[in-house]
Amino acid sequence: MNATASHQPTSLRQTLATLPRDARDTLFMLGVIAWVIAPQIAQLPWWASSLAAGFLLWRGVLSWQGGPLPQRWLLLVAVVVATGATLLTYRTILGRDAGVTLIVLLLTLKTLELRARRDALVVFFLGFFTLLSNFFFSQSLLTAVAMLIALMGLLTALVNAHMPVGRPPLLLALRTAGTMALLGAPIMLALFMFFPRMAPLWGLPSDALTGRSGLSGTMEVGNVAKLALDDSVVMRVRFDTPAQKAPAASQLYFRGPVLSEFDGRQWRAPASRHDPWAGQWGLPANLRVQGEPVRYTVTLEPHQRPWLLVMEAAKDKPALNGFQSVMSPDLQWLSNRPITDVVRYAAESYPQFEHGPTRLTPALQAMSALPSTSNPRTVAWAQQLRADPTIAAGGTPALVAALLAHLKTGGYSYTLEPGLYGQHSADEFWFDRKAGFCEHIASSFVIALRAAGVPARIVTGYQGGDLNNVDGYWTVRQSDAHAWAEVWQEGRGWVRVDPTGSVAPGRVGLFQRLAAPQGILGAAVGTMISPGMAQQLRAIWEATNNHWNQWVLNYTQSRQLDLLKTLGFSAPSWQDLVRILASLLGVAALLGAAWTLWERRQHNPWLRLLQRTRQRLAQAGLQLPDSTPPRAIAAQVQAHFGDPAQPLCAWLLELEQLRYAPAAQATPSLRELQRRWRQLPWPAAVRSS
Repeated sequence: MNATASHQPTSLRQTLATLPRDARDTLFMLGVIAWVIAPQIAQLPWWASSLAAGFLLWRGVLSWQGGPLPQRWLLLVAVVVATGATLLTYRTILGRDAGVTLIVLLLTLKTLELRARRDALVVFFLGFFTLLSNFFFSQSLLTAVAMLIALMGLLTALVNAHMPVGRPPLLLALRTAGTMALLGAPIMLALFMFFPRMAPLWGLPSDALTGRSGLSGTMEVGNVAKLALDDSVVMRVRFDTPAQKAPAASQLYFRGPVLSEFDGRQWRAPASRHDPWAGQWGLPANLRVQGEPVRYTVTLEPHQRPWLLVMEAAKDKPALNGFQSVMSPDLQWLSNRPITDVVRYAAESYPQFEHGPTRLTPALQAMSALPSTSNPRTVAWAQQLRADPTIAAGGTPALVAALLAHLKTGGYSYTLEPGLYGQHSADEFWFDRKAGFCEHIASSFVIALRAAGVPARIVTGYQGGDLNNVDGYWTVRQSDAHAWAEVWQEGRGWVRVDPTGSVAPGRVGLFQRLAAPQGILGAAVGTMISPGMAQQLRAIWEATNNHWNQWVLNYTQSRQLDLLKTLGFSAPSWQDLVRILASLLGVAALLGAAWTLWERRQHNPWLRLLQRTRQRLAQAGLQLPDSTPPRAIAAQVQAHFGDPAQPLCAWLLELEQLRYAPAAQATPSLRELQRRWRQLPWPAAVRSS
């Protein structure tokens, strides 16, 4: 071999094959840990993600180069820094976010002191706990698949750590881990089906939708210069009515918070007066419905709020097990606790309805008030319109029609990038910018009506959605968040008016959404996959994810009890669930014990028979090492017991032939030798036993 050939570069695979086993196993473990904590990056502070990645990279370099592990004082400093940074960030080390941050940092730090198998076991079990913590933030199908892969990786590393001899391939450990997982699958299924369901461990409300499409408890007009469309799913709706009786596209309004207090910049709900749980009702709902109801089922994603989104207008409470619900005077349905997990409920709504007082009251007059210095140009213009003889003669309907006509013909546009608005947002919208998204349009419309003395308010919620032809569900996204107006009219009460429809009719009726600009990746995918195929793939994925929500995440205690009813329980309770689960686990334990007993009997019966022979000879006074073969045992027996033990010696030689004789040579079967073993003339001391 020449010098040139001997210095040829080796591939990464060849390099990994030549690494010491400790280095290979450590690198594999680090890869699994990186996979486990990768979904947490979106939840961790940037410094925690950086530290965790740095710790793993540091340990990987040490394994690759065979360098010494850091001294313990350095690790102690790192622990103090990690704990202190967590305290500074969260003001605590308890709770979900702080706890997950700390456990991720401790897991990655622990890899820097892997000196023995005991340390590796600590890392494995910290890894299992960190794996579970991913479900604190997301229980989606994608997260479940990723964590299943992580589980197999951790089990493979755990099995590999218990194979200390030689250099067993990781594929062998993976095969063993897969067998363990399959054997444990029935128990996991039983636990899933019958372990009593409990309420979520925690749910912390937060409002992180600033600058993104979505629903919020307040609406501050003009503080967002650019709205980013959020395509995350809010809920899925399946109508029980036939397709020909399903509601029209223009009727798909899902009601959320109603905002009637305005301070010149921000709209908010009057919680002090409209607290249905405290009995402070304010204006009565006075809901009056007509026609046939529309029945449907909602699968609502967690949004950390007590809002139960239903289509306008639902007279009866949604059928939601485990929650109490009540309708506010503004027709918004509220639960007694935030929605922190996927919930499913049935509801029915009446598209034809009227609500609210039919005569003017002092509370209604407050709904036409504006701050004294708010939007002076809009106030003057609205009062001028109100004074017009034609509009004055037509009353509130004529004023509404005039404003809608002005929106339609005045050059206004619907856009995601209206720019920042100033203090007088309605003035800027009506007379300067003439552009905005639905909250600008609805707010300016209501301000103009109030300036003319008409009670009006803003309703927020979702409008529209996408029909998935694969499973028949309507998918409502954050990008479908919408704001519209309610105008009070004498004799009718509150009337819905959607001014956005006058600016962009397609936004309301035909579900034409403004699209966010595509990134580099989206543009690249668009050149490789046709839009039709991409839409079909998305529909298939969402249908699959919806089935996951319906059958897994939405497997609530009520569905457990329904399952017991199908099994014959007349009045099932959680105690019945515990009894069934205990019975199944008991049966599984008995089956496992039977399997172990059978497997032990089947495992190398030749060696077991030889061991039983040694035990009998030991009882007769002849102690032999476990490594003594049958021929040597026969010689010892002949020397110790003499001619009376000749049948036993002959049997031992036949036992050896069974094991080591050539295949062509005729030998007695193991079953025959076992039968004759019981009939052997053992020495007297043994026979008496």
